[in-house]
Amino acid sequence: MPRRRQDSLSGETRTLDKRSIAERLNFLVTNRLPRRWLTLFMGRFSRIENPIVRDLSIGFWKLFVDDLRLFEAKRTSFRSLHDCFVRELRDDARPVDPDPAIVTSPCDAVIGEFGTVVEGQVLQAKGFPYSIAELLGNERTAAALEGARFVTLRLKSSMYHHFHAPCDARLVDLTYISGDTWNVNPAALKTLERLYCRNERAVLNLVSAHGERLTMVAVAAILVASMRFKGLDVRLDLRYDGPKRIRVDRELTKGDEIGWFEHGSTLILFLPAGHEPCAGITRGLTIRMGRPLFVRTKDAEPGRARNIVDTPA
Repeated sequence: MPRRRQDSLSGETRTLDKRSIAERLNFLVTNRLPRRWLTLFMGRFSRIENPIVRDLSIGFWKLFVDDLRLFEAKRTSFRSLHDCFVRELRDDARPVDPDPAIVTSPCDAVIGEFGTVVEGQVLQAKGFPYSIAELLGNERTAAALEGARFVTLRLKSSMYHHFHAPCDARLVDLTYISGDTWNVNPAALKTLERLYCRNERAVLNLVSAHGERLTMVAVAAILVASMRFKGLDVRLDLRYDGPKRIRVDRELTKGDEIGWFEHGSTLILFLPAGHEPCAGITRGLTIRMGRPLFVRTKDAEPGRARNIVDTPA
């Protein structure tokens, strides 16, 4: 092998080793602390609108994350750390693929596991299956997803935190499930079984323009661990004590904003059989909101899920 190629591989290995060590340290530190207390504290601290606190907080954050890509934001100055977390992007920053057969990525993310629901289970990481009935908190909904496609999308804390409609659809309702706030980085996914089923999450039921069922699960994580949804006045977080199931009934055009995390976390998307990953979709790939994720094939089943979605748990 040429020397230059060997040097390149050696450099990549060192980068991966550093990243693995950093993820392991992050897991050990954040998951050995009182997660609920730390999360509630960080939620308050991040909203302090003091220039010194803001600058020190954002500067410290930058030491532990990849490029924040703040040049894409509508605003490049922020009132607080939280204001930077939930920044909006310029209108031209995320073009959305217009092909109606394409299901686009609902968020900026690193692609994790993807595949097919088999016997009610999917993978969190290699050797770590989990039950989608437990994830969704609904046996009937889980049964309807047998044979469906799924993909796990991990939002790193440095990424754009808003999530959008992956296709033209109607958001029927969402179900809030209170839970823990474990870290969801790769080290945690390879260590803690059923991690997504333990954490705070919201289950979104959608019906596409083709009449097909889509289910999206927004999983919160340690630190801010809060979710907001456009059109809802309430913040879904550890202090929320309202109704578990919230009727929405909102029409969405592909790319419309659905909501946002107030810290990086995970989206898990379930699609009907008849959808295939687009060319180039692989584990570990960084994808931007609006880019092709799945393609709908002629074998999809129109109308299969409409009545199931509208049936309460």
